[in-house]
Amino acid sequence: MSSHSSDAAARLSVRDIRRRKGATPLVCLTAYTAPMAEILDPHCDVLLVGDSVGMVLHGLANTVSVTLEMMILHGAAVMRASRRALVVVDIPFGSYEAGHETAYANAARLLKATGAQAVKVESGPTVDETIAYLTRRGVPVMGHVGLRPQAVLTEGAFRARGKRPEDYACVIAEAKAAETAGAFAIVVEGVAEPLAREITAAVKVPTIGIGASAGCDGQILVTDDMLGLFDWAPRFVRRYAELRLEITAAVTQYARDVRARDFPAAAETYFAKAEV
Repeated sequence: MSSHSSDAAARLSVRDIRRRKGATPLVCLTAYTAPMAEILDPHCDVLLVGDSVGMVLHGLANTVSVTLEMMILHGAAVMRASRRALVVVDIPFGSYEAGHETAYANAARLLKATGAQAVKVESGPTVDETIAYLTRRGVPVMGHVGLRPQAVLTEGAFRARGKRPEDYACVIAEAKAAETAGAFAIVVEGVAEPLAREITAAVKVPTIGIGASAGCDGQILVTDDMLGLFDWAPRFVRRYAELRLEITAAVTQYARDVRARDFPAAAETYFAKAEV
């Protein structure tokens, strides 16, 4: 058996994730590069190659400008460096809304080009139909309800959902529609704690929260936020490290050493071999 086959057999599957409903919470993080994926992989059940890559790595103002080519580039890198986690890649804005056939073509291209096991789509008025079309044709789909980053242009900002009980029904309906259409799991973003619990109770597939309380079946964060690589992070982020400060300190010391000609020292320098 080839090493590739062995790796594939060891990797968590869509079925494995679906079976975690109500069990040990799913550990999920974003990954965009091979080095980070290699570090995260042993500890995570799901690695999401999110379209947040546009903001995190490319300096974009939002996720709307992210392209299919960007998702393929980063998705392939994460797959090459991971062995255990299920890898899911976001379908970016504009690549699945035009029609079912377009959505299928782009989703199939993502999976073929990256080797990833599933795609993620954000909720919307007709997205349940898209999910059904994709899943019937062999494309595993993760849903996404609540705050929708791809809808920032129409909603005007990244707004939490379900702060008022009268708003619950719409979000719950979106989650149920995604499940009925065939989604194997659903990201629940930026919703009030009671609504997150209601959604989790209402669907038979795992919910993965981000800013949605511990009531979900799993949690995901943007890794760079969690590691403290930015000055600001959303309220729902817990910083497990302050790498921005550590990197700044390291670079500051490096600059001092270079300017003082303390780097490179003899230990970091190649010398000519003495002639015999």
